[in-house]
Amino acid sequence: MIKKKTDDKRQWFLYSANLRTKTFVIIGISALVIISIFVSGYFIRDIPTSFVNANQMPSLEHIFGTDWMGRDMFQRTIAGLGLSLMVGFIASAVSTCISIVLGLFSSFNKVADECVAGIIDLFGSIPHILLIIIVSIMFGGGVYGVIMGVGLTHWTPLARVLRSEVKEIKTKEYISLAENLGRSRVWIALKHIFPLIVSQIIVGVILMFPHAIMHEAAITFLGFGLPPHEPAIGVILAESMNYLSSGYWWLAFYPGMSLLIVVLLFDLIGENVERLLNPETAQE
Repeated sequence: MIKKKTDDKRQWFLYSANLRTKTFVIIGISALVIISIFVSGYFIRDIPTSFVNANQMPSLEHIFGTDWMGRDMFQRTIAGLGLSLMVGFIASAVSTCISIVLGLFSSFNKVADECVAGIIDLFGSIPHILLIIIVSIMFGGGVYGVIMGVGLTHWTPLARVLRSEVKEIKTKEYISLAENLGRSRVWIALKHIFPLIVSQIIVGVILMFPHAIMHEAAITFLGFGLPPHEPAIGVILAESMNYLSSGYWWLAFYPGMSLLIVVLLFDLIGENVERLLNPETAQE
């Protein structure tokens, strides 16, 4: 009987270790692919043109084919994804800072909490794409305008989650004890509340990336984002619309599929990181 219990515990440990190992492997592979795309896109600057090789179908020489100027579509796609990742990273950092400030500010008192709730509802009531376009134009367009447009509008979901977490944390007894001992609201927010919402922040930032990348591609596709000479995915897809009727399907298929894969990789990382950080699922 004792030996059987020992074997069961050993099998449970190996099963649990395998699940954690699979989770880490998924996160590692996904992160490696994304980092490789970002680094490769950074080093791809001038893509040579060759009108002799214009509009060639995918082949071993050009696995994504070539465009109407003979440029290699694989290089353009990687460069566009690298630019999108850069925009998504900076925009997510801006949105995260806004979310943290508002989330912690909501812990001060009931008035501050109502103000934060009103600001979140106000920004959430405006159509997202329209708000991004307006903010992007206000900041002069271009890469900087897109970053600010996406960064200043993507904080509402994370801020709503942090506000909810903060409200739950404030019901704990040690928060009341800290207040009775004369600790300031800022001290309580930084020392007691912030460490408990770090896991929510990490997961929220990771899941914010795909939304930022997709919205950057969307407004660029509509012509309100990056200029035409930038190798952005939205620009590539917008230009390919003029050639799809001629049968040049690869001009839109491969960039669009690559963007979708990157977005799915971020979702995969976010789900697995949340599984590791969540105490209820970390031991499964």
